[in-house]
Amino acid sequence: MARVVVDVMLKPEILDPQGQAVQRALPRLGFEGIADVRQGKRFELEVDGPVDEAALARIHELAESFLANTVIEDFTVKVEEVAEAGK
Repeated sequence: MARVVVDVMLKPEILDPQGQAVQRALPRLGFEGIADVRQGKRFELEVDGPVDEAALARIHELAESFLANTVIEDFTVKVEEVAEAGK
């Protein structure tokens, strides 16, 4: 079994008010030296069977049409191997 991760982030030119709120709060909480914060979404898809080019193309289509608003968001798709339980 494999895990395919889709990370969705606002495009750099899009204002990120949630990220800005976190950035402003950090010094008050004792965390200094953080220059910028951007907030995004992470989707983990557990895939049965091999993750071949066809499966990745289908997941890319899913991300582009359903998981991300491509007008204001960028996304990346990557494969992570999942260790099987008991091994």
